[in-house]
Amino acid sequence: MNMQWYDWVGIAGTLMILSAFYLLQAGRIHGNRITYQLLNLFGAAGVLVSLWGKFNISVFLLEVAWVLVSLYGIARSFRAKVETPTR
Repeated sequence: MNMQWYDWVGIAGTLMILSAFYLLQAGRIHGNRITYQLLNLFGAAGVLVSLWGKFNISVFLLEVAWVLVSLYGIARSFRAKVETPTR
């Protein structure tokens, strides 16, 4: 097995997504917090980079959607912080 740099980036991305999901299920992080969103964003971006070596339209569409939803969650988190009054 001859792995290229983009394969390693894809593996790291996959591990980030799986870690986010595990930590969410274990109750260690919350789905509406920035940590969860960033793990998903960078994980999906890593998987997208891995397509440099062998393109797959299904994986590409899935990961683009994953990035977009993560960006939406990040924006929502920041909006919620701005709208929350401090005491």
